[in-house]
Amino acid sequence: MVKGLEKFNELVESFANLPTIGKKTAIRLAYHLCINNQIDGMKLAHNIENAIRFIKPCEQCGALSENELCEICSDEERNKNILCIVESPKDILTLEESQSYNGLYFVLDELNEEKLEKLKQIILKLNISELIFALTHSINSDATIFFIEDKFKGLNLTFSKIAQGIPSGINLENVDLISLNKAMNFRTKI
Repeated sequence: MVKGLEKFNELVESFANLPTIGKKTAIRLAYHLCINNQIDGMKLAHNIENAIRFIKPCEQCGALSENELCEICSDEERNKNILCIVESPKDILTLEESQSYNGLYFVLDELNEEKLEKLKQIILKLNISELIFALTHSINSDATIFFIEDKFKGLNLTFSKIAQGIPSGINLENVDLISLNKAMNFRTKI
């Protein structure tokens, strides 16, 4: 770090603490905002402050929201009979961007009795008929799915999980063996 530039060094350090930002990128960003475009720097500072102050988890599903209920939970056009279980609010952003799902969500960031009771209350209150698990493929997520399925087996629910397999545009030689195995075993007829 450069002596005598404590504020600049602190900004570089703050950027470098963010995911996927290395030191070189942090220096470029800090320089750009301090020297090349101070207006963008002020806007960024204002937007960060507002996001921290106003964005919170939706009280029902756990998605990012500026209100008690997020736009998804408040949307009357959504299919209120299906509930997609995800690991984080970021997963909701990804699924929404794909425009492949029109139901509700529930963020299961940790498996505990409080979360399970909240999930059960939502299922009963909204008369959910299907739980879709959109979790990262792992032994832990398989155990979580099995546990929830067993716990809620008396609620007349259909349980499903998102398909897994080979991503578009990837050569078979670059696919891990677990994904290739799943793709072969869960292939669809054409």
